[in-house]
Parts: sequence; structure tokens; C-alpha cells
Amino acid sequence: MVERITGGKGAGSGGHAGGGWRQPRRLGHALLLASLLATGTALAWTPVRGPVIDAAVPIPPIQAPNYRAIVERFGPSVVGINVAGNRPVGSSPGDPMQPFQRGLPGMPAPRGEAPFRGQGSGFIVSADGLVLTNAHVVRDAKEVTVKLQDRTEHRARVLGIDPATDIAVLRIDATGLPAVVPGDPSQVKVGDYVLAIGAPFGFEQSATQGIVSAKGRALPGGSRVPFIQTDAAVNPGNSGGPLFDGGGRVIGINAQIYSSSGGFQGVAFAIPIDVALRIKDQIVAHGRVDHARLGVVVQDLDQALAESFGLLRPDGAVISAVQPGSAAAAAGLRPGDVVVRIAGQPVNTAAELSQRIGAARPGDTLSLQVWRERATREVKVQLQTVAQADAGSTARQGPAPSLRRPG
Repeated sequence: MVERITGGKGAGSGGHAGGGWRQPRRLGHALLLASLLATGTALAWTPVRGPVIDAAVPIPPIQAPNYRAIVERFGPSVVGINVAGNRPVGSSPGDPMQPFQRGLPGMPAPRGEAPFRGQGSGFIVSADGLVLTNAHVVRDAKEVTVKLQDRTEHRARVLGIDPATDIAVLRIDATGLPAVVPGDPSQVKVGDYVLAIGAPFGFEQSATQGIVSAKGRALPGGSRVPFIQTDAAVNPGNSGGPLFDGGGRVIGINAQIYSSSGGFQGVAFAIPIDVALRIKDQIVAHGRVDHARLGVVVQDLDQALAESFGLLRPDGAVISAVQPGSAAAAAGLRPGDVVVRIAGQPVNTAAELSQRIGAARPGDTLSLQVWRERATREVKVQLQTVAQADAGSTARQGPAPSLRRPG
């Protein structure tokens, strides 16, 4: 910890505009110490920054949430989802839906396709029958059935899906349904209590608890989503179910697990609810989702690469390619530029840049602070829609075969 000397009358303090300690000259420092000791002035060491923590005082524990009350109040808002359809034979080796695929007696499969059944979870977001779940739960489904807590079943219509964020919106013909209360993922901190409710392995209304173990995770194929990582047990069948905070508000949709066995191994990922609701609003209003696109391929910096660019820290996203005709090309961005800020907020990783662009709307004009030729400059860029550019993600990520969707 950097510390600063303070004392009584005659004691000076050194520093600079950044708030850190600037080492005084040796002679002046020695004279200052001699003067203070000669006059009997006490020396007090005050930290320049950071919280003052007394190691002798334990951190007081917080009271655990009332999980029973959360389940009793919002359990009726959680639904089971059963799907059936046909899928191309051999098109998806290792498909995470495989544990629930089985032949349908009496249903001849079209040539090149095989029938399948699947199970997942979802939750009611409005009393008039809107249900959120994962896109991969209803992918290729010809029939979708929503089962409520009272065991009544409703045929559902898929209003729209968004594979980029793995969100699907369903509607059932029912009114007066119990809806969840959305929370604010930005206020959730690592270590906060969470509760997941869903239908793992088809066991309906199963609740598991844990904590938030990380925030803003970037996963391969999901670069637009700043996932919430949790250690609440999530298994096949939990996909699309809600993740509640300690107050009973939904902060995410359980979507993926990191596993080498196909089951839960302590790490699960949820889509923040604000991302899901933004997608839901577009689907309900327009029947489709328009994503903003910058048109670059970016990568992270390491210390050696940062030093080669003249940067002190490996913070930022370095542009390795610019798509011709893209918003980035029109704004004059070049390979080798390092994006260090977007809309005034710092960019630490390539994933953060992708997530910020994904959260923006097509047509938005954003200000990027770019490090180029060992100097910063401001670049204004007007974002395009994905339809205006070739398909592809804003940031290219590497493969991770052990990530599975627990559908």
C-alpha cells in the first residue's frame, strides 16, 4: 500500500495530481524526519487510497435470503416447456439437447431428419401470457407446450427468437397469470445470494441456491452477452429458467454450464434480465431483433503487446481487422488501433467492447477513444445493423467445447 507521511505544524506532504505518493529528495526527506523527531511530533501514516480495514474486526455476516418465501411467491411464475419437432440427422454432433431426444412412435421422420423431444424451463413476464425462455430450448420445434405450476398445459406460439443472445419469446392464451418482478443486474455484486428455479432433468419446480461468482463473463458464441456466473446448481432442463436475487427479483435467465460431463460442475451462466427484456420488447413490437454492428475483429492485449503499442497497461481492445464498407471503415478506424474508451467508459477487454456494441441500437452514434501511434484521438462512429453488414460477431472468440446449454 502506498502511504503518505502527515504530522503537526511544519510537516509537509508530497504528492501529485494522481493522488499517489511522490518520493521526496533524500536530503529533504532526512531533514524533515530529523525535524519531526527533534520536536517530538508524532508521525501518522495515512493511506492515499483504498478502504481502511481493521484486520482485528471481523466482517459482520449478512442474513441469508428467505428462499422459502421466494419459492412460494414466485414459484408459480416458473413454467416447464416441452417441445417436439424434427431435426436434420447428424447436423449437430454433441448437441446438448441430446439427453432428451428420443423417437416418437407412429411419427415417420422426413428424409434426412429425425424426430426429437426436448424439455426446458421458462418464466412468465406479463399477466397476459408472455413467457421468456432460451432460443435453444425451442430451436427447430414444431410444437411447444407450456406447463404451469398447477399442471395445466397451454399450447404456445413462438413470437420470435434471437440466436445471438439465446432469447425466445412465447405467448400462451391465458390471462391473470403471476408474473415475475425484474431486478437490476448492474446492482448485483460478486458474492450476492441467488436462487435458480427450473425443471432439471424434467423434475419440475426444483430450486437451487448459490452466489454470484463472477460478472460480465464473455463466452464463445455469446460475445454480445455479459453473462452472470453463478455456482447455483443448473442442469439439463434448467435452460430458460429464472435466476433470482436475494430479494426475489429476477436478474437473469439460466442458459449455459461449463462441464466436461454434461452435468453441473460448479459453474453456470445466466443472461442478464435487462438484455433479455430489451430483446423481448423488440420481438413483441416488430417480430424481429436488430443488433448494432461496428464491423471489426478485435482481440485482447497482453503486457508485451501493450508495451509494443506504448501502453502502460494491457487494457483495451486492439483492432486486428476492419470490414470494408462497415461503420468502422466509414469512421476511419484501422487495424492496430486500440479502443480504450467507448461513450466515456473504459474498455478493458475485447469482450467488453463487443458487449457495449451489442447493448447499443443500430443508428446510434458512439464516441470511441482510440490509441493510435502512441497518442489518443476521438473517433465518432454511427453503428449499422447486422443486416447492413456481413453476418459475424463483433469480436472473434476461440472455441470452448466444454460449454454446454442445459436445455
